[in-house]
Amino acid sequence: MKTMFKTVSLIAISSIGLSTSSLAQEKDSEKKMTISVETDPSTFALNGYAFHFRIKPRKSQRLVLGAGTYALDFPSLMVDMNSKNKNKDWNVRISSAYSLFGEYYFKEANQKWFGGLQVGVQNFSLKNDTYNKAESNFSNLLIMPSIGYNWHPFKFPLYVKPWMGIGYTTKVEGNNVIGLLEYDISPIVPFVTVHVGYTF
Repeated sequence: MKTMFKTVSLIAISSIGLSTSSLAQEKDSEKKMTISVETDPSTFALNGYAFHFRIKPRKSQRLVLGAGTYALDFPSLMVDMNSKNKNKDWNVRISSAYSLFGEYYFKEANQKWFGGLQVGVQNFSLKNDTYNKAESNFSNLLIMPSIGYNWHPFKFPLYVKPWMGIGYTTKVEGNNVIGLLEYDISPIVPFVTVHVGYTF
C-alpha cells in the first residue's frame, strides 16, 4: 500500500513539474520578441522584388506587426481582369510600393491561421504600345484585409505563408491617362500569393 502511494505521489509530482515547466516555457516564448524576414518569390519572376520583415512584440501571444516593399510588372492576366483595360495595349508596373502589415493569429503568433490588414502606397508606371510606349505615373492608396496560413514544414524556422486578400484602392496623385486612353483603376482588387520566410 505504501509502495503504491509512493508511486502515485511520484507520478503526480512529476506531472505537476512537467506542466509547470511547459507553462514556464510557453510564458518565456510569449515574452520573447521574434523577428521574421520574408519575400514573395513570384515578384522576382515578374521582373520585381519583395522584401518584408515582421516583428512579434515582446509579451505578444497572437499579434505580429511588420513592413515591406515590393515591385513587379503586371502580367496581362492581371491587366485584363478589368474589362475596361482589356486589349488596350497597356504595360503596367508597380515601380515601388511600401506597406505596413498587421497579422492576428488565432492560436499562436507565426503559427497556422491568421487574419491580416495591409495599408500602403503603390507607385505605378504606365506605358501604352498605341502611343509608342509613352509613359505616365500615378500613386494609389491600398487598404487590404487578408486571411492566410503560416505553415512550418521543416524542423528549422523556415515557413511558407499562402494568403489571399481583397483590397480597396484609390488614386492619391499622378496621371493615369496616355493620349486618348485612360487606364481604369479598379477600386476593388483581389490578390493571392505565397510568401516564404524565416523567423529568428
